[in-house]
Amino acid sequence: MSGTLRGILEAAARGVFPPPDGGVTVVRQHSPRDAGVLAFTAHSVVFTDEDEGWVRAALGALDCDGLAAAMNPRFLAGFMERTGRANDTVDQLSVAGPLSGPPPLALTETDALAHPRIATSRRRRDEVRAWTADGGLLVLGRGVGGRLEAAVEVDEDARHRGLGRALATAARHLTTEAVWAQVAAGNARSARAFQAAGYRPVGAEALLIAREG
Repeated sequence: MSGTLRGILEAAARGVFPPPDGGVTVVRQHSPRDAGVLAFTAHSVVFTDEDEGWVRAALGALDCDGLAAAMNPRFLAGFMERTGRANDTVDQLSVAGPLSGPPPLALTETDALAHPRIATSRRRRDEVRAWTADGGLLVLGRGVGGRLEAAVEVDEDARHRGLGRALATAARHLTTEAVWAQVAAGNARSARAFQAAGYRPVGAEALLIAREG
């Protein structure tokens, strides 16, 4: 298994995962911006610039199933306190390969930087680009480990007609590399849209972000 966060993610995109041995791998952050935890089947990856000894001591002090330790709320709370970071939620992590040909719907690239979805992406990703469609928005940018991440938004009055799936599919037509999606575990509608667009779940992620201000 690669010893870097980027290498682990690139392997996962190809369907090659850390060994399901109940272990925890600790790797350095890919950039100062992003720290957190990836949970694959029976193996977790903690990416941080903190001391590995602290990570393993904190995990070992938990009274819980070792398979769940890295995603345990007490570990995440300690991780946030240690690093001064915050976490919004635990996301389902999915990935899909690129597709040839034009996107399945008309897209118009936009630089409407004040749009909340675009503004959030610019805080958490690099090289952000965004496209509008009739009733929806697609954003692509480089996030954790330099991976290409997609986010979609559908207007309330445009729901229930497959637009979310079409936007998620369009992301795969706009690149020649794997596209990643992070979806909150409770957001079943978005999870269904990405799965219908061919994204396969590969794990879970708790992203620790620097506090603003």
